[in-house]
Amino acid sequence: MRVLVADPLSDAGVGELASHFDVDVRTGLPKDELIDAIGDYDAVVVRSATQLDADVLAAAGRLKVIARAGIGLDNVDVETATERGIIVCNAPRSNVISAAEHTIALLLALARDVPRAHAHLSDGRWERDAHKGVELHNKTLGVVGLGRVGQLVAQRCLAFGMKLIAYDPFITPDRAARLGATLIDDIDELCRDADVITVHLPKTDGTVGLIGEEQLRIMKPTALLMNTSRGGLVDEDALHTALAEGWIAGAGLDVFVEEPATDSPLIKLDNAVVTPHLGASTHEAQDRAGTTAADDIRRALDGELVPNAVNLPVDASVPARVQPFLPLGERLGRLFSALSETAPSDVRVEFQGKLAKEDTEALTLSVLCGLVSDGWDEPVTFVNATQVAEERGLKLSTADVHEPHELVSLVRITAGALTLAATLVGATGQERLVEAWGFDVDLHLTDHLLFLRYQDRPGVVGVVGRELGDADVNVAAMQVARQESEGDALMVLGIDEPAPEGVLADMASTIGANKVQQVALGP
Repeated sequence: MRVLVADPLSDAGVGELASHFDVDVRTGLPKDELIDAIGDYDAVVVRSATQLDADVLAAAGRLKVIARAGIGLDNVDVETATERGIIVCNAPRSNVISAAEHTIALLLALARDVPRAHAHLSDGRWERDAHKGVELHNKTLGVVGLGRVGQLVAQRCLAFGMKLIAYDPFITPDRAARLGATLIDDIDELCRDADVITVHLPKTDGTVGLIGEEQLRIMKPTALLMNTSRGGLVDEDALHTALAEGWIAGAGLDVFVEEPATDSPLIKLDNAVVTPHLGASTHEAQDRAGTTAADDIRRALDGELVPNAVNLPVDASVPARVQPFLPLGERLGRLFSALSETAPSDVRVEFQGKLAKEDTEALTLSVLCGLVSDGWDEPVTFVNATQVAEERGLKLSTADVHEPHELVSLVRITAGALTLAATLVGATGQERLVEAWGFDVDLHLTDHLLFLRYQDRPGVVGVVGRELGDADVNVAAMQVARQESEGDALMVLGIDEPAPEGVLADMASTIGANKVQQVALGP
């Protein structure tokens, strides 16, 4: 597996990736060069610079996962990635502490006029009276967005003795109260009442320009406004006017609509404290972002659920009892699809035993991936399996069977006359096929399987063994099942390598088989 690191990544992150995959660090690629290169990679790591738009993703034929070593995903076309079955993940917790601390740093610097005092003293000017600040104690902090960073900022400001109010339409008043804040349902009311307003929201169509001229005009003339979240959430033209004309006392900014923002008029104002998007710029945050992205890529390429994926249709918190069954579900689905004589339209999946008591949504999706993966021109993953199934006209129903079963847990797939069931056994969780077409079997799901349906009679096992031996095909395991003597019989073999088609044709003719089919379940 090959991984492209397209933006600067911490040494810890690159090292973690290199311990599992072939890694190429190629940062700053122009779009045309990125399009030429990306088709060779299974995964790509970006930060905020590299743009993964529809044009780039169209050239990414092998790509299975995009990892953003940071919080935002403004530079990734998530919709197109989802259509192509590409998992998109970020590192939502990697820089939350650094971002919260940077917000506090800007707030304190603004409240105490630290940058100007430092500049004046560096020029040899001892002007104490020119730099009177304000205390945060007993002031009201208005938090716009009580997400991870907003919560951390609120906790730290509580330590200063600040009163907390918050605007966030996605949390309940009880949740806000547990954080020590009073929930305000009107952004204008918050702007009117707060001494300090700090913005911590994602950038969406609904949040761009959330703090505009109207909100700035109703703020207190002593108010301080902080934005370390995303450029554009605060209208920069209106903010420049508000600061220049004294509508508010000051602003602390780490983000801008256009970056680099060296030409922004905001950076020239004495009552603005500005930094060049440093919220995540700590050694600790960079290491966390890099190692989180690396771990997400490893999980994705190993076929595991990715906790930080943003475009999975299931909760990535899979119950511990269900997790080992995910690879089995996918392989059983692939086997079922291969053995089906026609493309099934209605498929039933049952979970029996202890599995029936668990949340099996992810396991259902794993089975669906296996059912629809063969013959599709793009990778099929948890991300797009449902969409692919809809396009193929496949309907999947599920059932939890709570009746006791001799096996601890069982996954069964049924459509028409074909039924397959499998489970995990032993300390290592070996995958075992335990039912096929209603026949009881017990065979390890090896990478190469051979199925024969025929009329039961003496000598068939010998013929099959001899034919495969003459073709130098080694038999690793064999199971023969029948429901009555001289009735229908099923032979299932695990073989070390595919058998030649000519051998299978001769074998079918010799034993009078009505079905001879081999299936490859390897990677």
